[in-house]
Amino acid sequence: MNAIVVSKTGGPEVLEYAEGPRLHAGPGQLLVKVAAAGVNFIDTYFRKGAYPRPVPFTPGAEFAGTVEAVGEGVTGFNVGDHVASVDSVSGAYAQHTLVEAARAVRIPDEIPLETAAAAMLQGLTAHYLTTSTWPIKAGDTALVHAAAGGMGLLLTQMIKARGGRVIGTVSTKQKEELARSVGADEIIRYTEVDDLAGAVRDLTENRRGVDVVYDGVGKTTFDASLGSLRPRGLLALYGAASGPVPPFDLQRLNSAGSLFITRPTLQHHVAEPQELAWRTGELLGAIADGSLSITIGSRYPLAEAGAAHTALESRATTGKVLLIPEQ
Repeated sequence: MNAIVVSKTGGPEVLEYAEGPRLHAGPGQLLVKVAAAGVNFIDTYFRKGAYPRPVPFTPGAEFAGTVEAVGEGVTGFNVGDHVASVDSVSGAYAQHTLVEAARAVRIPDEIPLETAAAAMLQGLTAHYLTTSTWPIKAGDTALVHAAAGGMGLLLTQMIKARGGRVIGTVSTKQKEELARSVGADEIIRYTEVDDLAGAVRDLTENRRGVDVVYDGVGKTTFDASLGSLRPRGLLALYGAASGPVPPFDLQRLNSAGSLFITRPTLQHHVAEPQELAWRTGELLGAIADGSLSITIGSRYPLAEAGAAHTALESRATTGKVLLIPEQ
């Protein structure tokens, strides 16, 4: 079995394509042949050592594939089933991986495996952000940073489905067209404005500001995100693609209008089986009936994981980035 192995933390060059150990399904586990693995910013944090873990390790927390073996005590799954998982699995950058059966989700036949792999982490994150962190209701206005990225495209669709209005930020005309194609109402090219928060407020009634900001960029957008909010609005900081936000004085939230800020993460929104089932059921149901589209921006062979990380970190990608193992 071939896999990506990180023997020391660092840049994309530490992602080595090597032969890994043969895996066996233990009690409660599924052995899965990986059809596609999602590439996510959290993978880069582990690769760089920002999120410490023992080396060597195989990265990857999101995949879809076919069950090849069922461990002792597992019920509800059979060899040949199409499954996906996210967040609880380690080692998806490989031809085969193991997953606890309790954390695996069966994929409907009408959803291609690559689509399922592209949907799990970002789709479930967008789901909890729009249903739980700030439950979007009709008439709400949301600011979505990186609106042409995988997360931005999903957030926009889910906000629109719940009756909200989307102001998105992008860097290029091509990305603007992509964001508008999934329903973004207004687009700001942040490369063309000196005052991003002011440009956002200009698009709201009486320059009041937006109800919620969904910010996965972090350091470079944080101040503009706070400055874009209406009184008692919420900043949902769900990532740090540009780097972590430096410490700041909480008094700023008071003076800016009794603002709220939260730093949520997916694992706390799918920890319970019932919640995982609810969120994946709604997500996969929307994909299956065509009301939610998944944009796969690029596919890389598994051996080119380093190139995939470089593209993601340079913000040169749109939609979802996938790694495809040799079959």
